[in-house]
Amino acid sequence: MSSSIEIVKYDSSFEEKWDKFIVNSSVNGTFLQSRKFLNYHPAGRFNDHSLLIMKGTNIVGLVPMNVVEDGNTRKFYSHLGSTFGGILLNANSLEVAALKEIFDRLEDYFKQQKASSVLLKQTSWLYAPKNEEIIDYFLNLYGYSVGYEIGYYVDIKKCPEDIISAYHAPKRRDYKYSLRSCQEFRELTSDEDVRKFYDVLLENYKKFETTPVHTYEEILDLKNNKIPQNIKFYGVIFDGKVVAASMVFLFDKKVFHTQYLCCTHEAAANMFSNAFLYTNLIRQAKISGYRYLSFGTSTLEHGRVLNYELARFKEAFGTSTYVNRTYSKNIA
Repeated sequence: MSSSIEIVKYDSSFEEKWDKFIVNSSVNGTFLQSRKFLNYHPAGRFNDHSLLIMKGTNIVGLVPMNVVEDGNTRKFYSHLGSTFGGILLNANSLEVAALKEIFDRLEDYFKQQKASSVLLKQTSWLYAPKNEEIIDYFLNLYGYSVGYEIGYYVDIKKCPEDIISAYHAPKRRDYKYSLRSCQEFRELTSDEDVRKFYDVLLENYKKFETTPVHTYEEILDLKNNKIPQNIKFYGVIFDGKVVAASMVFLFDKKVFHTQYLCCTHEAAANMFSNAFLYTNLIRQAKISGYRYLSFGTSTLEHGRVLNYELARFKEAFGTSTYVNRTYSKNIA
């Protein structure tokens, strides 16, 4: 029996329709899965193999993906240029008959492509425009194993007027100590300000003998060209220098997400600038009308390793937890 659902490999002719679907139709897509965002990566960094789920001439779903080939293996991943993505659907595709047809066609497609494995990192309830966990159920039904990452967020609606009253006692003390120094919190708007933020970020990453996912040039491209409405930068200034800062992704008016957080060692140790930064970010999210502030995950290796100290640090700001789910399956 022929299916009305067809899986089509993405090419640039679909770019405008892809982004319109993300904005106007998907229940769980965000700007992180838009072509405008994904295309900031230089050509050749990823072997893009994104998929469109078509019903006739209409897009009913998207799967942002890339493929990694290594010898005889062909691994399909949720697009590694985005924090998450997975299977993105419209509201009409969430009934069980429609989902069964979509998953059957995806199974057939991956087998035809001789995929050795598939890894899908679904958009969590925190970031998705709607919470549609029936997709997670179908991933489980079709034999995908699930792994979890733990993230931390502040529910702004439940945040007390005196923000630090929700903190653990040591963190309240840290913030009060931070007020003894003449530190200023403000938005970083110029390219030169962003350069100063990036210098502090590089210093932090050197401790772990690694580098940020984004280069300075890529961050400027996001700020000035690709997603100017979805990105902001905030910094703590002391003696004319940026000593702590954050790059923030804005998910409509729902989530104020701290994609990067950084602080110089001296400022953290001597002026508690990280506590000053975190508190003012919560205050900024509240003033700006966001429902949640996200401090991101505290895990490594797709959640298999908990960064215990980082988790404890984030807990001290009166946060709650959410999970990111990653689904994987061996095909051949």
